[in-house]
Amino acid sequence: MALPKAKPVEKFSRRGVSIFLFVPEIADDTNLIPTRTELDAGTNLSAAIAGISGFTLENQSIETPDMSDDFDSSIPGSDKAEDSSFTFYEDKVTDEIEQLLRKGTVGNIVILRKGDVPASKSMDVFPIRVGSQSPAYTTDNEAAKFETKFTITRRPQQGLAVPAAAGAQTVMNRAKKELAP
Repeated sequence: MALPKAKPVEKFSRRGVSIFLFVPEIADDTNLIPTRTELDAGTNLSAAIAGISGFTLENQSIETPDMSDDFDSSIPGSDKAEDSSFTFYEDKVTDEIEQLLRKGTVGNIVILRKGDVPASKSMDVFPIRVGSQSPAYTTDNEAAKFETKFTITRRPQQGLAVPAAAGAQTVMNRAKKELAP
């Protein structure tokens, strides 16, 4: 019997597709499922992001070796979200991001991994608190940047359905509170 053929995957780059929003409040705090209105009220940070670290959920496995075998087995343990950060391009004219994400700010980073595609189960929500914000100083020939570090304050939600847009408008194509490139 022949093995089934592998279906081709439509690969894509996250740059220009994934959307990163800061959403201060989500009414469904228990399930962390934002509404379209809450997404629309958020701030799209995508154009200012130069680098990303973290925003992943990892399992802390527990080693369970025993005397019957020389193999060190393990079992799943607790989950942990690594501390995360965005490196932003610093705006020479405004300090909008610096004010929005000051140390101690509490809110949510919402990531639309495949863009603003209603019903796509590609929305991740990370409840955060801003731990620090520091400018990067360099003599290299590069744009001015600063890093904002976040702690993930509780279990994130991953793989949520992107809520339907009002009419034909989406985060990508409507006039909204968005940072200028």
